[in-house]
Amino acid sequence: MVKDMTNGNIAKHLIYYSIPLILGNLFQLTYNAVDSIIVGKCAGESALAAVGAASPVMNIVILGINGLCIGASVLMSEFFGGGKQEDFRREFSTTLLFGTIFSLSVMVLGLLLSGSILRLLKVPEEILDMSVLYLRIIFCGLPFTCFYNAYASGMRSVGDSKTPVNFLAFASVLNAALDYLFIAIFRWGVAGAAVATVIAQAVSALLCVGYVYRKLPLLALQGKELRIHKDLLGQTLRHGSVTALQQATQPIGKLLIQGMVNELGVAAIATFNAVSRVDDFAFTPEQSISHGMMTFIAQNRGAKKKDRVHSGLRVGLTVEFGYWVIICLVILLLRTPIMRLFASADQTEMIALGSAYLLRMAFFYIMPAFTNGMQGFFRGVGNMNITFISTFIQISIRVICIAIMMPYMGLVAVAYASLIGWACMLLFEVPYYFKYKREGFHLPQ
Repeated sequence: MVKDMTNGNIAKHLIYYSIPLILGNLFQLTYNAVDSIIVGKCAGESALAAVGAASPVMNIVILGINGLCIGASVLMSEFFGGGKQEDFRREFSTTLLFGTIFSLSVMVLGLLLSGSILRLLKVPEEILDMSVLYLRIIFCGLPFTCFYNAYASGMRSVGDSKTPVNFLAFASVLNAALDYLFIAIFRWGVAGAAVATVIAQAVSALLCVGYVYRKLPLLALQGKELRIHKDLLGQTLRHGSVTALQQATQPIGKLLIQGMVNELGVAAIATFNAVSRVDDFAFTPEQSISHGMMTFIAQNRGAKKKDRVHSGLRVGLTVEFGYWVIICLVILLLRTPIMRLFASADQTEMIALGSAYLLRMAFFYIMPAFTNGMQGFFRGVGNMNITFISTFIQISIRVICIAIMMPYMGLVAVAYASLIGWACMLLFEVPYYFKYKREGFHLPQ
């Protein structure tokens, strides 16, 4: 359903837009966690570590594609808010076709280079073959990932955050069922987890395409409209490439962190994989609220309503804070039972390491709540450079701090280094926002 955010209550718009995103992304994270739980319980600690070692590489590519679509959705939101439907359709066509070409190219490179990449990351030989197999299968699903993200971005840019989430939720349930079938019954190990993920990605993409051509004519492109428009490709790449680079910066840093964790042994690798899943559960609602802020701000920027743009940031940060209070309490109370989901009863070291990490992160999650809110603002006003620079500062400082602290503190160094990185990110973003507010920002013609 199309939703115009240029009028009406701001908090209501942001909450109604964000809730479907939060629920859908939690569904997706749930099947990722189920994936890890089933792999750990049914295929063993080594298989779980193999998936964990491959995941940062996979995340870089997927977030790169997602970043391209986020950048394009800012333009689409502006066109929609400004009533420029023809430009909206031309931008969507450009995003869809360029993204497909890009994802196919990355897929081929990934199939060829998976082994070399994982060796550079010092993945232990005992799990290397499993990690390579998992990663190569995942690369085969990249075109489906691109299609889903392109269509989902198009729907979200017109205010429909619910429909793509419904399809993602269905795919999440399907993936969990296939995980159990392929891993627990067929005993395919990490290959089963990867195949289940690719099938789920394909289903979510096909559901989006089918819905658009039945229910959403604004996005239902016809054959003659399917082309890359050179005048929009430059704008798309300026927005999308910086956003893709910003999106990829975080997992690149995590790759470096993974390399340092790998030297701590298989138990630490498995623990880091488990707590990273928990981190994802905590971060994703914050990112969903940020995405709602981005769409709201971009639509109102297109409609040339500056007051609503700045009010969107204030209200969005308030929503982010309210969410942090909830997630902090949940993690504090349930950190040890959560870790037991990922480990068998005799894996006491893994449970203890994970619980110590989560005890600290419960309080630290307030920082990414605010950094994500600021990112949503800067994306919404079209300043992608700030989002990239601030993310680069954050992850660079985090990696440096981990390298210094991990030999003395072990895995909990990751938590403290994350806090320092987020604090430095805010020290850059907040003063820049007030400078930006004083000087104003460029409105689209």
